[in-house]
Amino acid sequence: MTNTESFYCLIMAGGKGRRLWPFSREEYPKQFIDFFGSGRTLLQQTYDRMSKVVAPEHIFVNTNVNYVDLVMRQLPNLPRARIMAEPIHRNTAPSIAWAAHRFMRLDPRAAFVAVPSDQLIMDEEAFKRNMLEGLRFVSNHDMLLTMGIKPTRPEPGYGYIQIANRLEGNVYMVKTFTEKPNREFARTFMESGEFYWNTGLFLSNVRSLRERFARMFPAVLKHLDDTNYYATPEQEEAYIQEHFPSYPNLSIETGLLEGADGVCVMKCGFGWADIGTWHGIYEAMPKDSEGNVVIHSDTLMENCRDNVIKLPKGTLGVINGLEGFIVAEKDNVLLICPKEDSSDLIRKYVNEARLKNGDKFV
Repeated sequence: MTNTESFYCLIMAGGKGRRLWPFSREEYPKQFIDFFGSGRTLLQQTYDRMSKVVAPEHIFVNTNVNYVDLVMRQLPNLPRARIMAEPIHRNTAPSIAWAAHRFMRLDPRAAFVAVPSDQLIMDEEAFKRNMLEGLRFVSNHDMLLTMGIKPTRPEPGYGYIQIANRLEGNVYMVKTFTEKPNREFARTFMESGEFYWNTGLFLSNVRSLRERFARMFPAVLKHLDDTNYYATPEQEEAYIQEHFPSYPNLSIETGLLEGADGVCVMKCGFGWADIGTWHGIYEAMPKDSEGNVVIHSDTLMENCRDNVIKLPKGTLGVINGLEGFIVAEKDNVLLICPKEDSSDLIRKYVNEARLKNGDKFV
């Protein structure tokens, strides 16, 4: 029987969430927002969910130094020593490398899961079962494991994992990994039945992961081993503040999944959506009879189809004759734009707003 006392979790909560502007702002990004009116922010929901999988004292949060106070306010039971604050964004590979280094020092037998803080999980019990099954698997195998969900639509904003032979249970070897294909390829992938969405949930034991990082991307582990003589997390973090900016900007998908040996995927069925974009939210959420998604908002709508609406509490939206649009208002910004290709449009709007008005609206 695998010892669950050696299970750890890293919650990744450092992103700026620009694609969900104007609700997600640089000073208060989406992971710190109660987006769906549940009474808990996305970060809090992630922490609650993972507390059912691993011991709460084994949960760590990775974030940017600018968000440490937000993390501490929203997770008051999380000690500051378990908040791993980065001085600059360097994507997920350096973050996970640092976590693997920390977990290795705490428990050389550790197995851990890295979890994004901005996901929608529909079946919490199935999620818990899959996470525990995955942690047990990587505890006993020197493999990298990602969790896959069967595609329900040709979504070009997700990564796609092609499965190969089955190893055991629901775990399969990965044949190929394709990050964000165009819509035609996404449709081909979905129709083939061989591809699964990459959920961004990444599992490994610390020993094999550190060996893989050291072999494939030694720059990601540069300087970390030099901190072994430091006695406290605070001293280690001070060292990180100095050296982290020299790390490469590298995602775990690009760094370790694409073209790597020893990567596998578990077929999962817990119901999942990446809510990093307005279009992704639209696809994931329940719709009214006209295909509109109204998120915790008061509206009067006529002749409206296939829109996504998110308004502040106490605001009534009266909308007529709109099709395929986003209507989102937060504080000093009202966004009305086509839902299709909204991520590219929003990136353009945010850049223009910053050029014209500084950081006032971003």
